[in-house]
Amino acid sequence: MKLSRRGFLASTGAAVAVRAVPQVVTKTGGRRVLTLVYDKALGMMRAVERVVP
Repeated sequence: MKLSRRGFLASTGAAVAVRAVPQVVTKTGGRRVLTLVYDKALGMMRAVERVVP
């Protein structure tokens, strides 16, 4: 797989964001609430996660 400079920077940025977001959430002290909702467009249930202070 050939990776361009732009692709490398994008994938590196995405990897950093995935690792940093959970740490930011825990530092703010919010609770994570997982709710199941029915999505009419999909015709099935899906999970929605929210951060509540």
